[in-house]
Amino acid sequence: MRLFVAVLPPEPVVAELAGRVDDLRRLPGAEALRWTERAGWHLTLAFLGEVDDAVVADLGARLGRAAGRTAPFALALRGGGRFGDRALWAGVAGEVAALRLLAGRVSAAARRAGAGPGVDAGRGFHPHLTLARGRGEVELRPFVEGLGGFSGAEWGVGELVLVRSHLPRAGLQGARPRYEPLTTWPLHT
Repeated sequence: MRLFVAVLPPEPVVAELAGRVDDLRRLPGAEALRWTERAGWHLTLAFLGEVDDAVVADLGARLGRAAGRTAPFALALRGGGRFGDRALWAGVAGEVAALRLLAGRVSAAARRAGAGPGVDAGRGFHPHLTLARGRGEVELRPFVEGLGGFSGAEWGVGELVLVRSHLPRAGLQGARPRYEPLTTWPLHT
């Protein structure tokens, strides 16, 4: 299974961001970007890649312990940025140190279970919510500027989610990955 571990913003937070993204999608060049689907918006803590089924039970137990050692915390989506001209993202504000701590615990749990951390190995954790991907054909600066004044409502992060990623079949025009939450664990209260 292709897996990642994430925090999912609640629907009112997603709806608020969606309003700003609708504005961005009217900017010149927006049609050339591959926009992520609102239903799949998430904050990835660790991308695990392909994980053997035999490892999933131990991974789940370890992720449950990581969640149990982490107190709930508050986040908000704020502003945005880009990774070159490859990805446009919404930024994260609030108790980002707590999010980083949880991401570190998740990565350690995955490594101990033999489940990762997949392709993110060696990269620093940069909290963000991916909105669109490009192939370097579109200058993303105007889109980042369009996110500049965005300040979303704060929400309480109270759970950790293991998500399965179903990739589309090759050659299907416009097909996008589908995300399936498999298990959630409450943060310690």
